[in-house]
Amino acid sequence: MKFIELVLQNFGPYAGKQIINFDTNIDSENSHPIILLGGMNGGGKTTLMDAIRLALYGHRADCSTRGNLSYSDFLSQCVNHQDNSGEKTRVELLFEHIENDQPIKYRIVRTWDKNPQDGKDHLGILELTTGKNDDWLREELVNTWDDYIENLLPLGISNLFLFDGEQVKELAEQETPPTVVFEAIRSLLGLELAERLAVDIEILANRKRKELANDTDLANLEAIEKQLQTKQTEYTSINHQIEILQQDLELAEKQEQEAFDTFTSEGGKIAAEYKQLSAQKKQKIDEVEQARQGMCDLAANVLPLSLIEHLLNQAQIQAEKEFRVQQAQAARDILVERDKRLLNWMSEAGFVIEQQEKIKQFLAQDEETLRANFLQPEESWLLADADSLSQLGNLLYYLQNFQNVAKQQIEILANKEIEIETLERQLQTAASPEDYQKLADALKNTQNKVINIKTELEIAQHRSHELELEIKEIKKDLQAYTTANIQRKDREHIISSAARVQETIKIFREKLTLRKLNKLEIEVTECFRYLLHKSDLVHRIAIDTHTFSLSLYDLQGKTVPKHRLSAGEKQLLAIAFLWGLARISGHHLPVAIDTPLGRLDSSHRNNLVERYFPSASHQVILLSTDTEIGKKEVQNLRKNEAIAREYLLEYDSSARQTTIKPGYFW
Repeated sequence: MKFIELVLQNFGPYAGKQIINFDTNIDSENSHPIILLGGMNGGGKTTLMDAIRLALYGHRADCSTRGNLSYSDFLSQCVNHQDNSGEKTRVELLFEHIENDQPIKYRIVRTWDKNPQDGKDHLGILELTTGKNDDWLREELVNTWDDYIENLLPLGISNLFLFDGEQVKELAEQETPPTVVFEAIRSLLGLELAERLAVDIEILANRKRKELANDTDLANLEAIEKQLQTKQTEYTSINHQIEILQQDLELAEKQEQEAFDTFTSEGGKIAAEYKQLSAQKKQKIDEVEQARQGMCDLAANVLPLSLIEHLLNQAQIQAEKEFRVQQAQAARDILVERDKRLLNWMSEAGFVIEQQEKIKQFLAQDEETLRANFLQPEESWLLADADSLSQLGNLLYYLQNFQNVAKQQIEILANKEIEIETLERQLQTAASPEDYQKLADALKNTQNKVINIKTELEIAQHRSHELELEIKEIKKDLQAYTTANIQRKDREHIISSAARVQETIKIFREKLTLRKLNKLEIEVTECFRYLLHKSDLVHRIAIDTHTFSLSLYDLQGKTVPKHRLSAGEKQLLAIAFLWGLARISGHHLPVAIDTPLGRLDSSHRNNLVERYFPSASHQVILLSTDTEIGKKEVQNLRKNEAIAREYLLEYDSSARQTTIKPGYFW
């Protein structure tokens, strides 16, 4: 299937008749799959997506601005109210697909007045015939169009091919797929058909029970069926309540986190620890006082002599000099006495006079040398003895130790004072008692709200489980009642076979789910690794068979938590999920994407532009702002010859009208 042309007339902000050519066949040699439409926010991009959906599905279309509006009110809302020409609002979509191995083109035409009286539009289906001027009106297709389009592009999976950035954002942020995607997956896997078949079989079995039962049996059957219907209604209601409570719980937990962040940032946490901080401050002050007392003790001893330490060192040097002179003087006196005895002995021993003179001369020179080296004349004013020198040396030694201890005490004092200043700043940032109480009350209220919602949720879940068991028992009683009271064998066979058929359908649905999900896991993994520049981050992606939530695993088989992914990587994962679903759908369909590149960094954006857009489908319609597909990206797409046509949605804010023009922003 391929879209060829979209025609809008007085639709939304598009005044008059405006045409967009979606044909990608601009030449026969190369593939140009992309139709690029640029427009600023509020300029009508989403309106184009709504126009395509409206043309295809009419009253069943899931348009962005419809909400809870009736179809008639929605059609009135879509009319361009600035146009006074009186012409009808019109949406046309020309598309081509293969039918009976031959290409065929149909034009869907929907028209309506400003205030449609019958609440509907007028639908026309035209078949374009080659070589003829007139198109062929296919009345039979008008009457069966809903069934016909379901075979081409089923409504249930249309959101896999026609999606917007908000849908991708929602899919990226939630642990489980949103309802739209969830239902599309169910439709794609064929689960809706199997479940509908199971319901039809149950209806058939109940009808047969009523046909065979007598009045009493019929009354009993109706009572059991009524009880079953009541329980099923309550079960549906309680499950709806569970969904609401889960949403409320998510919101309450978010509010609790915000209250805790406010409590912490505005000093609540520090105020809660005020006593502990005050105790720490008092302890540090006591330690400072102890250090100061130690300094006082040092000052009461020899530490003040540090002021004259240089004088004491000079006195020590002087005393040592004088003491050496005293020792030398004593030694000289001893030597002089010895020399006299030596000379007297030589005279008595009869030494030759010449020898005596030489020895006497030697001794005189030795005395002169001793006097020159050790007995230099110097004033002696300390007169220190050996004990005094020893005491002075001990004093200097202890003084040095006291100085080291004093330095350590001073360093301790400095560190303690810094710690005290830090504690004082923390105490100053603490909230006042009144503000702290308000913060604490706000936090407590959010915490209580979370607890209350969790309690309600647990009660509701418990009741849901009880109802599920009760429904099973009622169905069991209903089946037992049928077996015990209905005698006719041919219809008994239908009734008894219904349960087996339903069980077979259940098994079939489970196996079908597993088989298709396995294929889907492979496709999603390939798409994600292809889009992601970190090819080693994720090795395998698994999909839960019940919730369809995604689990990521690395090469070692270990789980990769989704919170480890950046916002851009989560968005690429969501796109890979949608891409994988589209690839296994078996439908050769165009892809339309509204605002596709939100929250992506340059690397991921380039991967999406280069790898996804040209490969997403044989026809890719991109609706982008100038900040998403910018100048660099569009030049890259043009260089790779991926763009077939470019349009610009130019919005006139004064006239509140949008005009479609050829070309892009650049």
